Amino acid sequence: MNENKVRDLILNAKDSKIIAASKYADVSDMVKLYNLGIHDFGENRVDSFLGKYNVLNGYDITWHFIGHLQRNKAKYVLGKIDYLHSLDNILLLEYIEKYCKKPLNCFVEVNISNDENKYGIKLNELEGFLAEAKKYSMVRIVGLMTILKNGLTHQEKMAYFKEISELSRKYNLPMTSFGMSSDYEEALCFKPTYIRLGSILFMED
Repeated sequence: MNENKVRDLILNAKDSKIIAASKYADVSDMVKLYNLGIHDFGENRVDSFLGKYNVLNGYDITWHFIGHLQRNKAKYVLGKIDYLHSLDNILLLEYIEKYCKKPLNCFVEVNISNDENKYGIKLNELEGFLAEAKKYSMVRIVGLMTILKNGLTHQEKMAYFKEISELSRKYNLPMTSFGMSSDYEEALCFKPTYIRLGSILFMED
């Protein structure tokens, strides 16, 4: 980990908060990031999350689940995380209602670039899904999240991030979650609430 580079990334993020996507990080690296000022961590595997959650329980960490949450494992995660970034189906709404004892902050995942290999609500289904989510007392929709498909040009990335930002405003949602190691520079042009950085935080150079 290049600590100076991490400090530069935090500084460059300005109005956006960095979530460290810690899928491949061990606890010692997470503690280093914590001491550098990153207190938001995102996991996308249930077993890995539970192990790190137990070890780091004494730290003031905001926990995000950023991967696709399988419904058969939802009960082990819901109630421990602060934010879910991958809400994209009705059955998961029902699981949140069942297993959460207080409202959970949720980002609806939108498949903005229409990638058949990615999860997420299609654009023509978004309005109906948001309306349905309002029926669940344990679900607090705070914003929209998206992951772009690979191989896009700079202009295409900018267009998709602009679109997801405009959709958030359209539906009066206060937060957005987009931008990863491969496209965070374009994302920061639209001031997302959160960017999710993984590999770029842990590189030595």
